Amino acid sequence: MKKVILLFVGFVAAFIGVVFIGIQFVPYGHDHTNPPVTQGPKWDSPQTQKLMRSACMDCHSDETIWPWYSNIAPVSWLVQKDVNEGRAFANVSELDAGPVDANDMVRQINNGRMPPLQYFPTHPDAVLNAAQKQQLIDGIKKTFGP
Repeated sequence: MKKVILLFVGFVAAFIGVVFIGIQFVPYGHDHTNPPVTQGPKWDSPQTQKLMRSACMDCHSDETIWPWYSNIAPVSWLVQKDVNEGRAFANVSELDAGPVDANDMVRQINNGRMPPLQYFPTHPDAVLNAAQKQQLIDGIKKTFGP
């Protein structure tokens, strides 16, 4: 019976390994290019810029820092999806394409939706205390207007 169980476990492990290697060839999630910044914001303060960089700009700008794990599927798929959605919602690197909605940004932060929970384990500096959150909100309002 032990041999059958070991054989089964070996088969399952081999199958998982083959699937893991196979999904690395899926083309989605490996295009880690950052388009050029066409018009960035005129920050109200260096503190706002620092808070935005640590908590927001990996997904909401064309200055994404692509960490090593963003090259390994299926995590690469999730990172690419988050960046694509973030840039579509508000891209602070393309203000010439249209303004960002500061009120919506503030609402997302106040509702705890931004930054998203899955961002925190690999970006501990994105965890903002209440004072930092308020500084970020005030800075967003001053930088991007009402």
